[in-house]
Amino acid sequence: MTTPTPESIRSGDARAIARAATLIENRDPAGEALLRALFPFTGRALVAGLTGPPGAGKSTLVSALAAEFRLRGLRVAILAVDPSSPFSGGAILGDRVRMMAHHGDSGVFIRSMATRGRLGGLAPATGDLSLLCDAAGFDVVLIETVGVGQDEIDIARLAGVNAVVLVPGMGDGIQALKAGILETASLFAINKSDRPGARELAAELHAEAPEIPVFHTVATEPPASPGAGIRELAAAILNARPTAARRTLLWRWRLREMLLERLASRIDDARLAAAAGQVASGARDPYGIVEEWTAG
Repeated sequence: MTTPTPESIRSGDARAIARAATLIENRDPAGEALLRALFPFTGRALVAGLTGPPGAGKSTLVSALAAEFRLRGLRVAILAVDPSSPFSGGAILGDRVRMMAHHGDSGVFIRSMATRGRLGGLAPATGDLSLLCDAAGFDVVLIETVGVGQDEIDIARLAGVNAVVLVPGMGDGIQALKAGILETASLFAINKSDRPGARELAAELHAEAPEIPVFHTVATEPPASPGAGIRELAAAILNARPTAARRTLLWRWRLREMLLERLASRIDDARLAAAAGQVASGARDPYGIVEEWTAG
């Protein structure tokens, strides 16, 4: 595979962007070199996360939002995080199948990513791919998380805007989610709001978090149709750009995660297993081992 150049990526070459994404996901040194060269050209795109429980219709909503952003003349990148396949470790690719409406549109880039066993709703390279898409000139980067429930909070440490997608009929689900993803929301989207219970859910959300706006959407309807709510949600996402203080906080979290990943990558499985055996047998204490690893 030919290594793409920063120039080919910045020109919007879809193949170059896809090849770069593969290098980055595989943690190839060439991928990191590309990101370092491209970083000065980042910081313009709006990164928006869509998170929420399974079955909320996030994929359909992301597709509808992408269509609305395209009508506004914006280029859109979609990073759809799929559960890892139990056989290959790769993404199941369900999201990409559901977004075929955008196939052939050069203004839309779609990448399905595998969680590779990571909890929190994101894949390990999600942040780096959002930077890649930013440098490639996309105006909006939509990140659809895997839908893991209340622990799905990683997106709040990456996206400048986080839309929590819920559906009517959750019952006591709001209380169960209260300590998790609800607290990460920039805004709420009640999808499938043509179902009974949408008003009651909106009232409950207003009671729990009165400062966070609530939008009603029916993602299966054409974005321009009355009651679809896609235009209103899209406008709110575009208007919710993070402040300078928020961007600084996001990078504080990102740098911490990058540091932890870099440290962990230095310890291969064989070395880790050997150390675990020493600790288990009482030959060494864990604190000295960790100190040794971090000092080196």
